[in-house]
Amino acid sequence: MSTRSFVSSCSIRSAFSAAMSAMYRTEVPAYGTLMDIVAKVNAATLAADPDLKRRLDETDSLGRVSEERHGAIRLGTAAELAMMRRVFAVMGMFPVGYYDLSEAGVPVHSTAFRPVGDEALKRNPFRVFTSLLRLDLIADEVLRAEAERILDKRQIFTAGAIELTEKAERQGGLDDGDAKLFVGEVLETFRWHDQANVDLAMYGRLHDAHRLIADVVSFKGPHINHLTPRTLDIDEVQRLMPEYGIAPKAVVEGPPSRRCAILLRQTSFKALEEAVSFIDAAGTWQEGTHTARFGEIESRGIALTPKGRALYDKLLTDSRKTVRPAADGSNAAAYDKALAEAFIPFPDSWAEIRDQGLGYFRYSMTPKGLNASKPIDTSIEELVADGLVYFDPIVYEDFLPVSAAGIFQSNLGDETAQEFAASPNQQRFERDLGTSVLNEFDHYAGIEAHSIAECRARLAAVQAAE
Repeated sequence: MSTRSFVSSCSIRSAFSAAMSAMYRTEVPAYGTLMDIVAKVNAATLAADPDLKRRLDETDSLGRVSEERHGAIRLGTAAELAMMRRVFAVMGMFPVGYYDLSEAGVPVHSTAFRPVGDEALKRNPFRVFTSLLRLDLIADEVLRAEAERILDKRQIFTAGAIELTEKAERQGGLDDGDAKLFVGEVLETFRWHDQANVDLAMYGRLHDAHRLIADVVSFKGPHINHLTPRTLDIDEVQRLMPEYGIAPKAVVEGPPSRRCAILLRQTSFKALEEAVSFIDAAGTWQEGTHTARFGEIESRGIALTPKGRALYDKLLTDSRKTVRPAADGSNAAAYDKALAEAFIPFPDSWAEIRDQGLGYFRYSMTPKGLNASKPIDTSIEELVADGLVYFDPIVYEDFLPVSAAGIFQSNLGDETAQEFAASPNQQRFERDLGTSVLNEFDHYAGIEAHSIAECRARLAAVQAAE
């Protein structure tokens, strides 16, 4: 009896990521320019730092840097979120982390769909930051009800995408032909639509409540609003963008520039004002504009432990008590200075970060350690001290709510945004999602523990051979 051959979820994810990038490059030419800048900066950074190139190569991380992307979408209903979870599962992407962006004045809560296994991340670390609109945060009850009715009428997935997702669930995967069809069908969900689902008056009311609300409610589907390549030097990309005719946002979100990068730094170019049409009561189309899509760049550092993250959050809060970044960028220099000064207490060497238990590391045997004879219960500290084990920072694969909100606000505009009280509701989000989100700290701790176990297994193998 013949058995069916299914395409791996990693291969489907890689194909979808490539298709998404090609589509967005066509729709937003400035994204292509951004990709060219990032490629140039990454090549120059690696050429100037052979040790960085060597360690990335030795840890199987070099290839993924140029391929790495994350995107972002905004959904309107619980049903859309639940179906999106199922679609991403076919690609080997699962919800990690819960983010309440209402704390920064954005009426959504979010998760990140991404691969979680070490090998899957090395194959293709594509992530999609996925937000669900918080209709309950719209103060105008009449507008809230109207927005809900509009959203309930739409179907953001094609019949083919739904059918192929169900087929993958039933049979445990997709063959090559179905996988190609799946990528094409799902891509339609993220395509730009220049005809709105609402008239101009309704768009204006939604826009006055918050630009993001208008972006989610007014259109046929959750067009991808940005794609993000990873750079090895975000400050250089920020400096170069104006030379290529791209206006960057005023400040880089996240921690300040450091020798030892932590967590995530992000910047972007301003969102585009694009022509769209609005249908009126007579069924005719009226011309208008909408601002939503932009280009973003990210630089990733080490994943922090709960202790390290608590210190990061405290220092970021301290910096913003001194200077809070203005939406128009008028105090960018003052904010950058305050941020750098606030983060002086955070150690800036890998050894200190590790010694103080602030970050997660992956351990591997040195050439000397490969033939070392040591008891397998020797502490990892002693193995490092004896030069038998390397330690390399584990890349942070997730996001930061304050940074995400800062990117959203700088590109959507916040001069007319209503204020939303911080109102995290992870339980409700997970109910709408249809599952629990994974805990990012458990994920990184597991990678670290596995690397230590592999080192101990190597020691045991040497001892057994003696």
